[in-house]
Amino acid sequence: MKTRTIPLMWIGRCFALSVFWLSVATTSFAATDGNGEAEISGELKQWHKVTLSIDGPFAREKDSMPNPFTDLAMNVTFRHESGMPEYNVPGYFAADGNAANTSADEGTTWRAHLSPDKSGKWTYKVSFKKGDAAAIKGGGEALKPFDGIAGSFEVTETDKSGRDFRSKGRLQYVGKHHLQFAGTKEYFLKAGPDAPETLLGYTDFDNTHAGKAKQVPLKTWKAHVQDWKAGDPTWKDGNGKGLIGGLNYLADKGLNAFSFLSYNAGGDGDNVWPFVERNDKLHYDCSKLDQWGMVFDHGNSLGLYLHFKLQETEIDDHRNGPERKSVQVPTSLDGGKLGPERMLYCRELIARYGHALALNWNVGEENTQTPDEVNAMIDYIRSIDPYQHHVVLHTYPQDQEKVYTKLLGDKSRLSGVSCQNSWRESHKWTLRWVTESDRAGRPWVVANDEQGGADTGVPPDLGYDGYEGTKNDGKSVHTTDDVRKATLWGNLMAGGAGVEYYFGYQLPQNDLVCEDWRSRDQSWDYCRIALQFFSDNQIPFWEMKNADASIGNSAHNNSKYCFAKDGEVYLVYLPQGGSTSLDLSEVKGSFQVHWFNPRSGGDLVTSSVKSVDGGQSVSLGDPPSDKDQDWLIVVRK
Repeated sequence: MKTRTIPLMWIGRCFALSVFWLSVATTSFAATDGNGEAEISGELKQWHKVTLSIDGPFAREKDSMPNPFTDLAMNVTFRHESGMPEYNVPGYFAADGNAANTSADEGTTWRAHLSPDKSGKWTYKVSFKKGDAAAIKGGGEALKPFDGIAGSFEVTETDKSGRDFRSKGRLQYVGKHHLQFAGTKEYFLKAGPDAPETLLGYTDFDNTHAGKAKQVPLKTWKAHVQDWKAGDPTWKDGNGKGLIGGLNYLADKGLNAFSFLSYNAGGDGDNVWPFVERNDKLHYDCSKLDQWGMVFDHGNSLGLYLHFKLQETEIDDHRNGPERKSVQVPTSLDGGKLGPERMLYCRELIARYGHALALNWNVGEENTQTPDEVNAMIDYIRSIDPYQHHVVLHTYPQDQEKVYTKLLGDKSRLSGVSCQNSWRESHKWTLRWVTESDRAGRPWVVANDEQGGADTGVPPDLGYDGYEGTKNDGKSVHTTDDVRKATLWGNLMAGGAGVEYYFGYQLPQNDLVCEDWRSRDQSWDYCRIALQFFSDNQIPFWEMKNADASIGNSAHNNSKYCFAKDGEVYLVYLPQGGSTSLDLSEVKGSFQVHWFNPRSGGDLVTSSVKSVDGGQSVSLGDPPSDKDQDWLIVVRK
């Protein structure tokens, strides 16, 4: 056996290093728990974000004994002085309480958020348990002195107005085909981008890496830095201006929704995950998630609805594609089943972002889980979301009947569906699921959120980045006019809840790499015009039903649409202009006839027929101008 003589100075250096690391370890492990003090922060107003912070047990993001995300369970009961409402809100580990700016991964701050429905006195009481998987399975022992902390605070009326959702209240499913704001009782139609699905793959977020750097680089959102405004949020000395500016642009265009994947490791983009490391599904990144939260809070303050797509088809289970071929997907949460990874994922998102007033949880994009697996996930979300937000499901176009039919009525607790169809088939499939969900006794909120072809989606404006209306192979692409007629108005006139626009994978600013929403500027104008029409003219869309048969379109094709509250108001959309008759034989009274231009908006105008009488089939006359262009006729008592 060979021996080796170690120089004395090496021994000295090793001893010094040992002392140093012992000192570091002693200092680190000697970190003490907080003193249990509670602090209420935020604007203490109705519908605003109110935060309870506890100076609690010390933890690090990567700790495993105990794991602060699974083994330490903070829940807070918030109760209004009247007795109702009462919310049991899950809490979460927040590192040093300022991680968005410090990138801290350890600390003693634990938080829960409330968006209070009412003004007046609210009380809170903290439950803090410690035990194996206590945060996801329950149980555990009371962790003193944090368990039992209680207090109260006063909430005043909201001071917000306009687009800000804090002026309207929480958006809720109320058993109809449209969501309703709890405060103002207004009903909601949405329009905005479905793309990019990789929105959160952003260089300014901590610990965010590109798994496919050449095909899907991280975003800078540089094109929208110009839209950032003084006073808007940033983090870490000015980070975030591009994405925050992008949301400003959407709001300034009159849109009210945007969409994103909150997890795509192993998917098409492979650059978004909430964990400290891509493959560590039980430890979460506090600073990154706080930064996400600043973006989401800003979105809601701008009147932008948050569409959380919780997973995508490549990673939702151990099945691949519409054929559902058996494969092993390491990044799938529990292989598609409801296990500790999936439960913790849902809990962390709900704890950190569930206070947002307008959002939906989308179980999955092009989802291939079984009905039992989908229902298990929905039921778990329902069990821990104190606000019972809207829950939807997205699947392949060809799989809708197979997937959605098994979830209608009392077969699931879904409140809606996120449809993917050819741009031509928005009307057909929206009407299908509006009708079928009615028959099943649980009306669904039906949105058109992805338009095919998969390669093109909603195309950019002509001239943007050299786009001339063709694909790479020279074949023509459908136009923004086509999308306006068949997709946007097709959904709305079927009783749908609105649209989000998908950008395909081949055209400029596509679904994976988009970071300039101005690429579809004209389409956003058409969306704004549609939303403003319903609002400005006080159209009671939530009380209306499709009535295509009354204008001779029993086939529900794209030739013309009718949407009506029988006997009161009829909307007739003519995609190619021209004229039509309307069957009013079963109603009485006189009706005024006006025309609306869905291309340019503006006031209602009259044309050749200014009024019609019920009790008969009536001609509505010709458009006031541009007779071969699309028009909307408003027939109103």
